Amino acid sequence: PRAFEYGIALLNYDEAARHSMAQIKYNNKREYLDFYGTALAARYGRPIRRMQADALVPVPVHATRKKTRGFNQAEILARVIGKKLGIPVIPEMLVRNKKTLPQKDLSAAERLKNLSGAFAAGEIPEGIRSVILVDDIYTTGVTMDEAAKVLWMAGAEEVHFLVLCTGKPDC
Repeated sequence: PRAFEYGIALLNYDEAARHSMAQIKYNNKREYLDFYGTALAARYGRPIRRMQADALVPVPVHATRKKTRGFNQAEILARVIGKKLGIPVIPEMLVRNKKTLPQKDLSAAERLKNLSGAFAAGEIPEGIRSVILVDDIYTTGVTMDEAAKVLWMAGAEEVHFLVLCTGKPDC
């Protein structure tokens, strides 16, 4: 069983999506996130609104990775979606307190070990019951599950997610 309810992905994680995600993360193509966030809000606005989220919470990157990259792609994506759909974005609700290895080359078991204890949350702000985690890629679901567990333990009642790409057809 997962700690989140369910989620929505815009794209299948195929070769074109892999290339696009690499351009965003490693070649500073932040403008792609404007396009993808707008497309996600346009295509799935109605089901996202049915989630009745009080806030969008981007999956954080560790401070050293954010400093190196210069941005958190999940936060930019969340801000685009939030602006389009009128949902507040609260990046401070979830922090990455452990520097982890990049997930892309790890097995499911290695991902679980890698992310164990990687996230922390403060108290959920008053009036926030339901949140939507936002990230770029969903493969095994370990990142979403670990982040959702932390939010549940901090007091969130419902956690959903939005991602750009997934390798899972049933997400």
